[in-house]
Amino acid sequence: MLEALKVRDFRLLWTGRTVSLLGSWLLVIAIPAHVHALTGSLLATGLTLVAEYLPPLLLGPFAGVVADRWDRRRVMITADLFRAAAVALMLCATAGHSLWLLYAALIAESTGAVLFRPAAQAHIPAVVGTGSGLSSANSLNAAVDGTVRLVAPPLGAVVLTFAGFPALIWIDVASYLVSAAVIAMTGRTAAQAVGKRAPADLAGGWQAVRRLPIAMALLPLTAVFLAANASLSALLVPFGIRQLGGSEQIGLVVSALGIGFLLGAVAIRGLVDRVRPSFLLAATQLATAAAFFVLFSSTSLVVAVPAGVAIGMFGSMTLVTPQTALQRAVPNEVLGRISAVFLTAEALATLIGALAGPLLAQAVSLSAAVVVACVVTAGGALAGLALMPRAAQAECVG
Repeated sequence: MLEALKVRDFRLLWTGRTVSLLGSWLLVIAIPAHVHALTGSLLATGLTLVAEYLPPLLLGPFAGVVADRWDRRRVMITADLFRAAAVALMLCATAGHSLWLLYAALIAESTGAVLFRPAAQAHIPAVVGTGSGLSSANSLNAAVDGTVRLVAPPLGAVVLTFAGFPALIWIDVASYLVSAAVIAMTGRTAAQAVGKRAPADLAGGWQAVRRLPIAMALLPLTAVFLAANASLSALLVPFGIRQLGGSEQIGLVVSALGIGFLLGAVAIRGLVDRVRPSFLLAATQLATAAAFFVLFSSTSLVVAVPAGVAIGMFGSMTLVTPQTALQRAVPNEVLGRISAVFLTAEALATLIGALAGPLLAQAVSLSAAVVVACVVTAGGALAGLALMPRAAQAECVG
């Protein structure tokens, strides 16, 4: 799992990504809590999520063009500096009448993240190659994601409570500045070699996806999985209140998800190099669907916590598998645009799922919404078994 850390540039890139990710996730709970404290409005609080979702949906393809046309190292540094400035703007939102500044800052910060992610994802294979070093790099990134998601949100809430909103913002600003400085220390050769490529345009991302059967197969499979996952995640809080007993129990389940995410990052390191992507993706999706069904059928933490661990573990493996398959199959000169297409589809699927799950639960029942999401996830797994081998054959013919 640690093979990629032998590469100096990846160590620096991984460190920068980790620090900036930590800063971002510190705000996940703290910003909505701050807005609610200022306004007392559920609508105003909910709009913070809308502000986060808008840039991935609207600017994803453009971010791919940037990642493929320009030096990716400079794109990441610029994105970090832009996010630092955007977050600093939040210090001006000290009352309800200045809340628009906070929303503008959230949109700007999310825009920086949209620019950073495809550039980083496309740059990793250029740094570590497409062999075992790539699976090691993706496993390490998945481990960081799990750890940060487990630790940062409650830590941000603690900082907000005991140190105040300005202190939290300055910590986040510092995280982006540190990330930019560390990435600036990486070598220029690989970044410049990837940066000198044929002109890219907005339509190029979708055209590149259409030309690659593996990408065309993975795009709907990934979107379906994330939509179903989002619908169930949106139902977790009401389920926990009704079935498990309250917010403390929900917190334990969320912690179990984070632990599972870490276990999945370790497990996928060996499997992704040894098992065909179609089988691995189908198996992890089916296991995730089964674990979700067990969780939402439980009435106590004795069952819910292990189910949460299983969801986190198999869910993280489901996300790493297609990412690694894409990075290995897609020519690096178009990987930024294709990554951006996937990130945009993921954002849209997550938003649709987060709305569809509660709506179905409200219109029919919570159990019906759970069954539909689990069936959709399992159906996506079976579809992947049929689509992925055909895509691989088409790649060989092409």
